[in-house]
Amino acid sequence: MSFLPILIIFGLFYFLLIRPQQKQLKERKAMLDAIAKGDEVVTNGGVLGRVVKAGDQHLTVEIADGVEVVVQRGAIAQKLEKGAVKAAR
Repeated sequence: MSFLPILIIFGLFYFLLIRPQQKQLKERKAMLDAIAKGDEVVTNGGVLGRVVKAGDQHLTVEIADGVEVVVQRGAIAQKLEKGAVKAAR
């Protein structure tokens, strides 16, 4: 009976902390894997751009006319809707 409170606390931690975090990680991985040429993205540094070349680990992002940078897939914070980069310029 003395282990019952410990098991209850562990169960609460699992359902309130661990499980939601695993779900967020899974959604982020799916988003990063789905990025393809032509998608508009925001990097972790806040730079907006359009993907012009997509590799396995790296993306080439055009941040201005004729200005391209190479970033790692993990450096992408968010995938934007089409036209968001053009509206921001």
